Amino acid sequence: MTELLLDAEALYLELKKGVQRLLTPDTALVGIWSGGAWLAERLAADLGLASGTISSALHRDDFGSRGLVSGKGGADHTTLPFEVNGRDILLIDDVLYTGRTTRAVLNELFDFGRPARVQLAVLVDRGGRQLPIEPAFSAARVTLSSEQSLRLARNESGTFSFEVK
Repeated sequence: MTELLLDAEALYLELKKGVQRLLTPDTALVGIWSGGAWLAERLAADLGLASGTISSALHRDDFGSRGLVSGKGGADHTTLPFEVNGRDILLIDDVLYTGRTTRAVLNELFDFGRPARVQLAVLVDRGGRQLPIEPAFSAARVTLSSEQSLRLARNESGTFSFEVK
């Protein structure tokens, strides 16, 4: 793994500014497991908001080949400690690529109720969409080959960085 020359901490500050512009008095943050969950947790602490975590595991279109993953990154990582019905939900993710994870998360979210509105904010949009999903805010846009993957990392002190494979 090599580190991408993007400053994840600087992009976090841009994401925080973008998220602040999207907030309503009834907004709850929902971080997509795992990088998005880290971001949502930090944003919630910094902005004094309610937050939860959501997993895409149960609604993935590649469920047949991947199976149910438990433990690290698995289906047991959906925790929404607030009422979803009628709430403005701001999904937070680290990297948006094909849109398939976002689609799966939307299906999972609607299993918990019917939000008033759902928006998406991401740290990095790498393009390459296979579904008609676009973020309301992205802190950066990068171009990588389809063979490469971009992942948010977090060290023990909570500092963010990127890894590209």
